[in-house]
Amino acid sequence: MTDGPHLVVMGVAGSGKTTVARLLAARLGRPFLEADDLHPTANVAKMTAGIPLTDADRGPWLRTIRDWMTAQTEAGRASVLTCSALRVTYRDVLRGAKGDVRFIHLALPPEVLAARLAARRDHFMPTSLLASQLATLEPLTSDEAGCTVEAVAPAAELAEALATDPRLTP
Repeated sequence: MTDGPHLVVMGVAGSGKTTVARLLAARLGRPFLEADDLHPTANVAKMTAGIPLTDADRGPWLRTIRDWMTAQTEAGRASVLTCSALRVTYRDVLRGAKGDVRFIHLALPPEVLAARLAARRDHFMPTSLLASQLATLEPLTSDEAGCTVEAVAPAAELAEALATDPRLTP
């Protein structure tokens, strides 16, 4: 038995997924995964070159993330992880993991996202891909477990609020 659901912090590049997810994982005492670390080299090369990923590019990556969550469940742990999870079909793959999977969509206005991306120095995702990510994004539907939050508060405040959010507990 795990200590709760897997929490997938999702959204487009620059939404604060990694910062919020790390803080949330620490607050809940759960393993953390930065799903970008699981991208194959070819995916990273495409994104670095400003080429949007296709569904075929994302498929193996999403299955790897799903399998990581399943391994955590089998070890008796829930987790916190980041994944853009832009489309319902991508989230369907992640929901295929053993255990309960809930999504936290961090939403921000496009101009805030663009400013954050422009300020980043140590990430492969260029600002030029923001428009394609926003065009691909399908917000959480009413039948998907989780919540959408406007990610305007400081990350520590967001993580603290999410740690006790009833939409994210069984």
